[in-house]
Amino acid sequence: MIRIEYPSYPFKIKEKENKTFIFDELRKQWLRLTPEEWVRQNFLQYLVRVKQYPATWIAIEKKIQLGELVKRFDILIYDSSHKPWMMVECKEMDIPLNQAVLDQVLRYNISVPVRYLVITNGRFCVGYEKIANQLQLLTELPSM
Repeated sequence: MIRIEYPSYPFKIKEKENKTFIFDELRKQWLRLTPEEWVRQNFLQYLVRVKQYPATWIAIEKKIQLGELVKRFDILIYDSSHKPWMMVECKEMDIPLNQAVLDQVLRYNISVPVRYLVITNGRFCVGYEKIANQLQLLTELPSM
């Protein structure tokens, strides 16, 4: 497991029509605040503020084609050459980080190959580096 120290961040949250919304600073838009979105927003702040990944190198919830299916990845970080470098799959806190979650990000990795794969539910974080088609467990997220 990778230990994540989430930074304190003053999220902008509002209520509208009995629904809660959070402002996504990277996408510059209000989003429905779901348990998964809460994890995604906190993890994004960790990547930008703690790990200092450039915000402009991060894509959030973009469509990808998996055969006949259209899916969305949660977070994709590009390297300095603008090539996909790390993919992050976020789950709500009550979802265990099991083989099914890893399999999901591995399927996405078929369409968007990356060096690093990360799964998180906000409480726990597991990361892997792909080396010669093998997954090596990470003890911390890599620096850029």
